[in-house]
Amino acid sequence: MLILGISAFFHDSAACVVRDGVIVAAAQEERFSRKKHDPRFPIRAIQYCLAAAGVTMDDVDLVGFYEKPHLKFERILASYAQSFPRGFETFKRAIPNWFESKLWLPSLITNYLVRLSPSGGKRMRWDSRVIFSEHHFAHAASAFYPSPFQEAAILTVDGVGEWATTTLAEGTIDDRRVPGIEFLSELRYPDSVGMLYAAFTSYLGFKVNSGEYKVMGLAPYGTPRFAPLILEKLVELRPDGSFRLNMEYFSFPYDWVMVRDSFARLFGLPPRSSETLLTETHFDIASSLQHVTNTIVFGMANHLRQQTGKRKLCMAGGVALNCVANGVLWSKGPFEDIWIQPAAGDAGGALGVALYIWHDVLGERRVGSAGEKDLMRGAYLGPSFQPAEIKAALDDRGIVYRELDHDDIPRVAVDLLREEAVIGWFQGRMEFGPRALGARSILGDARSPRMQRTMNLKIKYRESFRPFAPSVMREHVNEWFDLEGKQGSQLGRPGEGYDSPYMLLVAPVRADKCSPMSAAEHELFGIEKLNVARGAIPACTHVDYSARIQTVDAQTNPRFHALLAAFNEKCGVPLLVNTSFNVRGEPIVCAPDDAINCFLGTELDALIMENILVLKTDIPESMRRDYKAAFSLD
Repeated sequence: MLILGISAFFHDSAACVVRDGVIVAAAQEERFSRKKHDPRFPIRAIQYCLAAAGVTMDDVDLVGFYEKPHLKFERILASYAQSFPRGFETFKRAIPNWFESKLWLPSLITNYLVRLSPSGGKRMRWDSRVIFSEHHFAHAASAFYPSPFQEAAILTVDGVGEWATTTLAEGTIDDRRVPGIEFLSELRYPDSVGMLYAAFTSYLGFKVNSGEYKVMGLAPYGTPRFAPLILEKLVELRPDGSFRLNMEYFSFPYDWVMVRDSFARLFGLPPRSSETLLTETHFDIASSLQHVTNTIVFGMANHLRQQTGKRKLCMAGGVALNCVANGVLWSKGPFEDIWIQPAAGDAGGALGVALYIWHDVLGERRVGSAGEKDLMRGAYLGPSFQPAEIKAALDDRGIVYRELDHDDIPRVAVDLLREEAVIGWFQGRMEFGPRALGARSILGDARSPRMQRTMNLKIKYRESFRPFAPSVMREHVNEWFDLEGKQGSQLGRPGEGYDSPYMLLVAPVRADKCSPMSAAEHELFGIEKLNVARGAIPACTHVDYSARIQTVDAQTNPRFHALLAAFNEKCGVPLLVNTSFNVRGEPIVCAPDDAINCFLGTELDALIMENILVLKTDIPESMRRDYKAAFSLD
């Protein structure tokens, strides 16, 4: 049975192929189109997934779409009607798009897929019907079914799907009956953690649906002095963990501008314009928002634990990418284990709807080997490229390169990293989801106090305050971070390190790896705190002595693990700084040409693609100058 899952038209479109219950391939359209968060129908992603499965569109048995457009349209109409006449101009601009295309998604999707069919649709094995799941069901399925758990509570938190913004559910895998997900309760639009966070993101001068990471990274520079005000005026918390937003301060249901003038008056500060100076108040607002988000997520999860009695938790939805809230929930919460879908946002809906069809529509059982940590294959579900393809791309541009023995790659890379070189690392299958996990990564030495600033300003071309994450050998994680397993855990026992393979948990750096700040350093303001070296790994120790951790094991990513092991042998540190292989405004690189463009257009020192090494010193200055001038950073 071959199932094609699709998410499209609203944000971050993607495709996934599941064969007989096994995830074969998954990818976001942005990686192929090079348009960040590309919402268009994922033609290129579908073509890749089918090719990876060795099939054509004619071989597909069932097609799934990750939400129900008519329910979504109902919510949009109701929101505009409730706020009329406010938002009428916005309504006039938005509604034609629905009448022209989005209301006719079943036939629109069918037409796209017929065009992808070698037979023009004549030999398709499905009958021109698309199975639609509810948005939050796709999220819940993406979280529970690939997880390592037989039963778990499921928390889905995002901006909004059709109507739901938060859902509480439980899932069960039982050999005696068909596995399934049961929904217990939900919060409905406009009461939404995702929309609350997006509203503050916009107010702080960042782009909604991509700038939320920046706000999260900004929060540790401030203090949560506005948290009581937010909880008094904007958010009403309830005993069961649910909440209500005070819509007197928000305009997102009916306007492109997300907050009303009363919102700015509440904080005594006008909305910040993009790229302008960040002040202490901005830092404190970000810190307060994160504190409130932590409180809300913790409250809902705690209620879910009491309601279900489950000891394991699965999470999905865009808010599940908030690794700070996840870290608080893990360290202080009631669950023995937490597993978060690595593509927790809308892209993961493509995978979720395919698994929903397999389990809940067809009634089939989970397929996987006993003892597997999860069924996502480390999220390495995208395309890979052979050395011959890489050499051809370099030869086309006349770029000098060196071919290495595979056994020599870790040694050569370590020698470069020890000299504070920054390396583009391109190995194996591309990651699915927003995080680079050692397949399409930029790597640096975490011991260098200059590395964070160098990578932000010269490589990523992004704000200097943004932190970087460490990728650490799984067997050494508890030596460097306060991330230990709990009693009863499947993913890490007490006294041992805990699994965080998808870079979705923040935890403190161990005290013995940190340097205390002096009294004068404590008085520093905002970005000035960046200049303080906080211990043995300053490049990935955030200003609050925390880190967003990826654990790497030898089975899931043997090449990346071998590199970390070689660095540990030479330098005594089993980790590296790992950030995504891209610059601001660009998707993570997919193909060799993308990696070469990024390498030539930035200050990267070296590029290692499979067993091919390119050094910047071997590139003529004229070629480097031309690429930097032409490379888009918008």
